[in-house]
Amino acid sequence: MTRRYWNITLTEIMMAGALWGNAPKKWNPKMAPYIYGTHKRTGIHITNPFLSARFLSEACYLVFTAASRGNQFLIVGTKKRAENLVARAAIKARCHWVNKKWLGGMLTNWSTTQTRLQKFWDLRREQKTERRNRLQKRNMAVRKKQLSRLQRYLGGIKYMKKLPDIVIILDQQKESTALCECITLGIPTISLIDTDCDPDLADLPIPANDDSIATMHLILQKLVFAICKGRSNSIRKRKKLRYKK
Repeated sequence: MTRRYWNITLTEIMMAGALWGNAPKKWNPKMAPYIYGTHKRTGIHITNPFLSARFLSEACYLVFTAASRGNQFLIVGTKKRAENLVARAAIKARCHWVNKKWLGGMLTNWSTTQTRLQKFWDLRREQKTERRNRLQKRNMAVRKKQLSRLQRYLGGIKYMKKLPDIVIILDQQKESTALCECITLGIPTISLIDTDCDPDLADLPIPANDDSIATMHLILQKLVFAICKGRSNSIRKRKKLRYKK
């Protein structure tokens, strides 16, 4: 599948406001190659839209290939305005997600996370059984609170049986803990980077405005489309193999 297939245009990039960066006083000098210039009136850095389109296209090709191989993805975006956006995109692409708060050690201390997930499933099963009705009201309230908290922070990874193969990060600055854990474990990352970020930290950076909901929506839309295409491609390959046998 060629990279032109994703049909990423400069018009889309610009209409989504992806080219707007931060004020020069906040910039990271390592972002210089990705900056097109400075807006004359506001003085805000402008990200090069050609590079935004190019790296987004490369990210789409990467996730398409990974999805074709059956790899698993984790989407991380805990900005308040992007919570629903992240959840909807992840559900559509059958990915895991974290959209409320990144709990420290979620990946690097995977055994503890698995214990929390097991506790989550135990509480859910208990809630559905008759045993729940025999619990004291106080215990019921405590366990309901525990379940609500676990659902809030771990609900997006409740089906995750192992560490993800690729992590998609929507805001490098805000999700710095998640990014550090991925670097420690050697998990490849696709990261949306603004002009105040360090592009060397991500395996595949996408230079764009990380404060724009429209930009995040566009990037997730393209990535989700590529993942879905990759998964369907994988299914077709398996059917062909069965037919040959």
